[in-house]
Amino acid sequence: MRHVKTLLALMLTALMAAACYYPTPPPDDGWTVGDGSLDTAAFVRHHHYGPNFNFKVTADTLALMPCRPGTSRLDTWADTAVVRRGDKVVVADIALVPKDTTDSVWLKLARDQTTMGWTSERRLAEAAVPDDPISQFIHTFSGSRTRLTLCIVVLMMAFFLIQAARRRHLHIVHFNDIGSFYPTLLCLTVSGAATLYGSLQHFVPETWVEFYYHPTLNPFGLPLVLSVFVASVWLMGVTALAVLDDVRRRLDWADIPAYVAGLAGVCMVLYLFFSLSAPYYVGYPCLVAYWAFAIRSYARHRTPRYVCGRCGAALPRLGRCPHCGAMNE
Repeated sequence: MRHVKTLLALMLTALMAAACYYPTPPPDDGWTVGDGSLDTAAFVRHHHYGPNFNFKVTADTLALMPCRPGTSRLDTWADTAVVRRGDKVVVADIALVPKDTTDSVWLKLARDQTTMGWTSERRLAEAAVPDDPISQFIHTFSGSRTRLTLCIVVLMMAFFLIQAARRRHLHIVHFNDIGSFYPTLLCLTVSGAATLYGSLQHFVPETWVEFYYHPTLNPFGLPLVLSVFVASVWLMGVTALAVLDDVRRRLDWADIPAYVAGLAGVCMVLYLFFSLSAPYYVGYPCLVAYWAFAIRSYARHRTPRYVCGRCGAALPRLGRCPHCGAMNE
């Protein structure tokens, strides 16, 4: 039990240290220089993108005006260019229009040499994402539709597991686990990463937006909180592979789908709860309580209840030994 408390304290300390540390960027007074032209470096620091940055259109269509606001052809929509879902566009020019009532930042986008035009920054943010697979995954995974879909999937998994549990004895992480630490470690990592994810978006949104526009899977060279988050994503992937390998060796093939589905459902619930509760401070005490519960549950289930009478292999329950085939009753 002493080792369990020590591990819990170390994990909590690391999470709190990562969440508290954040290097504040130097303040900037504006986006224009003395002659009124755009200060590109200052604009990039505030908006996280600049000229020659690539976007991918996600809306059905995005209309591009032939001229930016403030010109003589402001109300002219003739020759409007249209880009469609999946098209890739590049920022060709940036204009600041402080008097415009729609948006003060306007961008000239170009798909090719014949298809280009102006749109507001606000409209671009709604209709396009950075042309990077990691950014596109973040955009898709963070959407409200995705979270609603995850909730529906969790409910379907819960219904499936309840129906299956009525027919036979099922292994479920934390409650009737297989004695391996990898499923517990996966749940601990998911809950911690979800808490960091929610905290990043709420407390240091500029850091998260910078990562969204310039993502990387390399945890080195990032602010500490982002380094811990990216490292936790890597740990999730490696742990998931270890779980599949351990489950394959510990369970019968007929029991593997139900266990993996149950584990995936638990991870989805953890992601939804902690990512949504962290901004309201409720997630932090809940995270401590959950980690304590998860480690206690593993300590309770890690010792096998039965051993095979013929080969001495550990058995999670009475029945046929998966190693030698002997029947244990």
